[in-house]
Amino acid sequence: MSARRRPRTAPANQLNSISTTQDPKTPPATCAPDDAYALNRSTDFFEHAMSTLADITSSFRTKPSEKARAAADREAILADPGFGKHFTDHMVSIDWTTERGWHDAEVRAYGPLLLDPAASVLHYAQEIFEGLKAYRHADGSIWTFRPQANAERMQRSARRLALPELPTELFVESIRQLVNADATWVPSAPETSLYLRPFTIANESFLGVRSAQRAAYYVIASPAGPYFAKGVAPVSIWLSTEYARAAKGGTGAAKCGGNYAASLLPQKEAYDNGCAQVLFLDPLEGKYLEELGGMNVFLVKKDGTLVTPELSGSILEGVTRASIIQLARDRGITVEERKVTAQEWRDGMASGDVVEAFACGTAAVVTPIAALKGPGFVAGDENAPAGKLTMSLRQELTDIQYGRRADPHGWMTRLV
Repeated sequence: MSARRRPRTAPANQLNSISTTQDPKTPPATCAPDDAYALNRSTDFFEHAMSTLADITSSFRTKPSEKARAAADREAILADPGFGKHFTDHMVSIDWTTERGWHDAEVRAYGPLLLDPAASVLHYAQEIFEGLKAYRHADGSIWTFRPQANAERMQRSARRLALPELPTELFVESIRQLVNADATWVPSAPETSLYLRPFTIANESFLGVRSAQRAAYYVIASPAGPYFAKGVAPVSIWLSTEYARAAKGGTGAAKCGGNYAASLLPQKEAYDNGCAQVLFLDPLEGKYLEELGGMNVFLVKKDGTLVTPELSGSILEGVTRASIIQLARDRGITVEERKVTAQEWRDGMASGDVVEAFACGTAAVVTPIAALKGPGFVAGDENAPAGKLTMSLRQELTDIQYGRRADPHGWMTRLV
């Protein structure tokens, strides 16, 4: 098991959202700045910004909830938590303004948010979110998986949605603060976890169409039971030929609510056709696989090659996806990230060239796919068992997450 990792330092291009003052000295108008001056100015600003970040990170205020659930009620919930149905006693909040940057970090009682009806998030969907989990290991310690990757993805999402970027250190510390406050909510039964939902919203009261000058970051947590309550079972996937998830240059690579809202209607179409998830095609030609409503997709070829759609700018860069690719390459498996047509998948299942398929994401980790269905066709066998490589990769990844095997890449970060 690896030692606790230190979060990475925020890149210099993110420091303007950390500093509480942005008034560096400027040279006299009659004097052109030389290299030495520019270096000193940059160094002074960097040191000030990092000092401010350290102050924020180390100065979380904690206001314990006065309405925390009784231990008996909490244990009853943890015995059968489901997913996203119950929430812990506390939440994290950090405010941001253009004048002050990030400030007033606190752990406080979980409860409703006070929003003005004119808040930008309610009108222009200026919001982003993340999803990760906290895992209780056999020795009682609590860990999370690759939080730095989630922090960096949230920064990319923030840039695309014109929201302030939360520094990696502050993201990881916010997770640590909440899990420490609500450690008793982290379940210990097999395949259970505490699901963590960080999100940023624009909360300025203004109806003009522009990026907000005020925002807030929150983290809430919800105990999660096993995704497959009766054991991992293959599912059927519905191929959407009418709806597209996102276009290149749009928000497909960002984790924002609008992408998920747009997937709800085709997801209902999938349910109506007896499928667990919808799979989207590219919007330009309507033939290349992109991703499921909230998961990335992989195919396993007869020769052992693992194939997944390339990151085209309209596909979310999944943390689980990247981890699966790394674990496969560690085994010497060839991984191809390229364009994949739906017809290639269908023909491959018919010929035996495609022997397994699976989807992956934070919630389910790895989900075997038995069949691909669409208007007028069914490819594959809906009763087929899960593939060997699919289940082997799933087992290896969950073993790392729950501390049952070594963590060769240092992916785990201890929280408690």
